Amino acid sequence: MSHWLAHPEGTEASMAARDVAVKKYVVRLSAEERGALEELIGKGKSPARRLTKARILLKADQSEDGEGWSDSKIVTALDTTEAMIYRVRKQLVEEGLEAVLSRKKRETPPIARIFDGEKEAKLIALACSEPPEGFSRWSLRLLEEKVVELEIVERASDSTIGRVLKKTLSSPTAKSAGSYRPKRTALS
Repeated sequence: MSHWLAHPEGTEASMAARDVAVKKYVVRLSAEERGALEELIGKGKSPARRLTKARILLKADQSEDGEGWSDSKIVTALDTTEAMIYRVRKQLVEEGLEAVLSRKKRETPPIARIFDGEKEAKLIALACSEPPEGFSRWSLRLLEEKVVELEIVERASDSTIGRVLKKTLSSPTAKSAGSYRPKRTALS
């Protein structure tokens, strides 16, 4: 026997009553803001998420010109979630329209840098030094092993080392060992 039963809480009347509850973040757009959002949607050249946020704001607008839709009606019409609607409402009230429509810049990169300035300098000095005995020059693989052995970093890939060295114009794979800097040529 199934343990779930249909409760009156799931009816349309109860869902509408829940939506009428006092909202903490009420959307009230000015005529200028409405116009900007309608223009943004009309162009249709913005990222999908920005367009969805604009549509949410227009549907949730409680001002005289607004549609004043309930959250459940917006969820159904725009195929979004109540959490998304809540976040958009909250951000509009706390930060303004521009913040809602623009992407937030990350404060920290998704992956922390392996080589900071000091470690980068040690890597460059190592790449400019004499290669190990039996080798005519430093390879990226040799440098990868040596920076871990010398405890400059815990781990590093040869491609990471290559990017760091490329950035500084050092080339461990140049014909000569050590630093290689191209000579300036006179323009004709």
